Amino acid sequence: MPVRSLSSAVFRWPEREQALAAARRWAGALRARDAAVERVLCIGSAARGDWGVGSDLDLMVILSDTSLSATQRYAKYYPEDLPVPADLWVYTRAEWQARCDDSPRLHRRLTDEAIELASVAQNGNTL
Repeated sequence: MPVRSLSSAVFRWPEREQALAAARRWAGALRARDAAVERVLCIGSAARGDWGVGSDLDLMVILSDTSLSATQRYAKYYPEDLPVPADLWVYTRAEWQARCDDSPRLHRRLTDEAIELASVAQNGNTL
């Protein structure tokens, strides 16, 4: 979230690298505590480099598998301690592969722009 400078009444939006560093810490901790987490990616403006005031982080978590509903996944994996708001998508590997098969163009775009925040090597699979 925006922070107020101690010497000013003006709010300052966090820099892209500050937000990405916080996202990397969150992703690493998430990966360390949950073996189902295979990959954590940043997509969107922060990944593309066109980040600006008011930008959020668009984050994607790929799980090996889960029985949790989409709502339960969101609640379980949502990052509470980032300096900016975040949009979060949580997919199983099979769900993500199905989305990629349904939309090769989306897959190609995300492959080009994604920043890997945390991962475990998985038989050479890519985004």
